Amino acid sequence: MSQTPEEKDLHVEHHEHAHAHGHGKTISGVDEHLAAALEHGNPNAFGPGYLKLYFFCFLIFFASTMNGFDGALMGSINALPNYTNYYHLPPKGNSATGIVFAIFNIGQMVGSLFIWLADWKGRKLPIFAGCLGVIVGTIITSTAPTLSVFVGGRFLLSFFSTIATTAAPLYMIEIAPPLYRGTLAGMYNTLWYMGSIIATSAVYGANLNLSNDGQVNWRLPLWLQMVCPAIVMCGVWFCPESPRYLIGKGRAEEARAILVKFHANGDENHPLVMLQMKEMEEALQREGMLTWRNFLDVRSLFRTRGRAYRMMLNMAFSWFGQFSGNKSLLSNVGITTVNTQLELNIVYSVLGYVAAVSGSRFHDILGRRMMFLISISGMIISLSIAAGTAAGYVNTGSIASSSASIAFIYVFGVSYSWAFTSMHPIYPGEVMANDMRAKGMCISGLVSGIASFVNTFAAPVALNNIGYWFYAFFAFWDCFELVFVYFFFVETKGRTLEELEEIFNSPNPAKASIKLVTVRAGSDDGSTDEKV
Repeated sequence: MSQTPEEKDLHVEHHEHAHAHGHGKTISGVDEHLAAALEHGNPNAFGPGYLKLYFFCFLIFFASTMNGFDGALMGSINALPNYTNYYHLPPKGNSATGIVFAIFNIGQMVGSLFIWLADWKGRKLPIFAGCLGVIVGTIITSTAPTLSVFVGGRFLLSFFSTIATTAAPLYMIEIAPPLYRGTLAGMYNTLWYMGSIIATSAVYGANLNLSNDGQVNWRLPLWLQMVCPAIVMCGVWFCPESPRYLIGKGRAEEARAILVKFHANGDENHPLVMLQMKEMEEALQREGMLTWRNFLDVRSLFRTRGRAYRMMLNMAFSWFGQFSGNKSLLSNVGITTVNTQLELNIVYSVLGYVAAVSGSRFHDILGRRMMFLISISGMIISLSIAAGTAAGYVNTGSIASSSASIAFIYVFGVSYSWAFTSMHPIYPGEVMANDMRAKGMCISGLVSGIASFVNTFAAPVALNNIGYWFYAFFAFWDCFELVFVYFFFVETKGRTLEELEEIFNSPNPAKASIKLVTVRAGSDDGSTDEKV
């Protein structure tokens, strides 16, 4: 196998087990090509280019607040008498209440079908258009005189937020440097909790101080829904475009300039720049870009065994992310007052945010697979204990059992957030090939929307009918998730997106992805070993 000048003094071997010999250095989960490029020096993660990239990414992070804001907002204002009385909704809910919540999931599924805009006009345009549409939807819902207008506004909110929040992680995956992709892209979805915290706190404060002032206590939080999208809409045009999109459009020099500036801190000759340009050009030449003409042709997603495997992981993780028991259901353990529920939900969101931010860094340390396995194990244990203590409360009325159940609901939330929140919109995109990514994110959005739709309707009904067995059901379901992740999920840490092709074409992708790479310098006399 021929070597580039940058690789001529390196010898790279794959090893099944972690060991080093001679001059060797074993690197866990790093592809041989990326390892060779970085052997010449890893760019300073706090250099000027990286710091600018962090700022731009932080700006895009605010897009992820939209779903968190809406979920917490509707769950909170639905408990306010002023809101339910205005739209003539019963306090305990009916089909109309279900439509108000479910229309958001429907909007998500419809909005997912427009992700092809990201390959047609770039990653930034759909983020801008989506945020603009959310602002329009916010104005409609905040002033809606009737329930039907309110529902229509919520559909627009969901439709446009999905366009933005599907393009944003796609952008994050492609703009992030390979070694820090898990951390940087993973940080994106952690701001879901910021949206949740802002919404719940706004409803709590308004209900505490403005509940006697007409409809202000629920309309004011609705108006706040436009703040974060407005920040993203104003700033997104200052961000660099995705290099993969630019190469796909024949603008290779622009793509190279972005990689030099933001991935190599201005070093035009860094091997990392050369490696990424070479791999992206070869991949896009081989696979092409998604267009609206071939968007509905799903054959490209399944035409090979490797591609079918990618889609299996994409859909499985999208379902797991929404259907693992991740609901804060406190009324089943004796918490019925509105303000207390709001206070506990704020605490739940704050803990989730801290766990998610921490977890986003650990994805580039422990790896995705290990993180998922630890997280799911914690979820199984906490749900099992929550079920047992909830049963104790129901059967005996014990306050201690109620408190313990709430505590382990929080432990569950932390376990889920630590690994799943940061990766929920990222991992489904990571495992896609370039020409599959936008279409795969559409499928991910559809699967997530369906799972969330089922959760929205099934969770309250199940909780009313089977009580604490609801937690037990998800404990068993999460056992299935644990086995599935162990045997099928691949490790994406330490590889460029293009280098995953070799993993998915192997007989056992999960096993191949956790092999170690040994990078060994040449011998003392200047000669080099041949690659094997």
